[in-house]
Amino acid sequence: MTTPSTSLLERLSNVPVIPVLEYHSVEEALHVSEALVSGGLPWLEITLRTPVALEAIRAVAKALPQAVVGAGTVLNAGQLHAVRDAGAQFAVSPGLTQTLADGARDAGVSLLPGVATASEAMFALENGFTFLKFFPAEAAGGVPMLKSLYGPLAQLKFCPTGGIDAAKAPTYLALPNVVCVGGSWVVPKDAVAGKDWARIRSLAQEAAKLKA
Repeated sequence: MTTPSTSLLERLSNVPVIPVLEYHSVEEALHVSEALVSGGLPWLEITLRTPVALEAIRAVAKALPQAVVGAGTVLNAGQLHAVRDAGAQFAVSPGLTQTLADGARDAGVSLLPGVATASEAMFALENGFTFLKFFPAEAAGGVPMLKSLYGPLAQLKFCPTGGIDAAKAPTYLALPNVVCVGGSWVVPKDAVAGKDWARIRSLAQEAAKLKA
């Protein structure tokens, strides 16, 4: 049976890093996204933390058909419908509620829900989610926590996000229950401010070489 997360998991192959993005203009979104995709990171999580987020999702999805555009910081069912209509192919949430789980089914959106504890992971599993965001990764126990979860919940796969950088990513990716990691280190704020798209592309190329 296809669950709300298996379809997402099946599509995510050979992509070790999902950039977590906070765009402040459509122009910025297009330049940064193009640099990331051309650097080998086609999966993009555009967070709903700025007023232009939905417009950015729509613009990037249209301009870069080779990208797999997703929406992050999704908190309710209404946002699931909004990001789907904007062109997002998946959604990421910091946590999971019953309303959000039901909303993902109704909207037909692949949802990557966040969990931080065994109980939250079990709740997600009860709702058919087997691919989860472990968030906030470093604050919630990091690699030792994921190792501990593997024993009783080996059927679950994770995308740890929160406090992960280029140095920490390989340790996470070496875990048997980790598919990929989420992070913003590939898009440094000073590179965006300086419009140094080549630097972002280079960081994406380095991240794309990491392998779970």
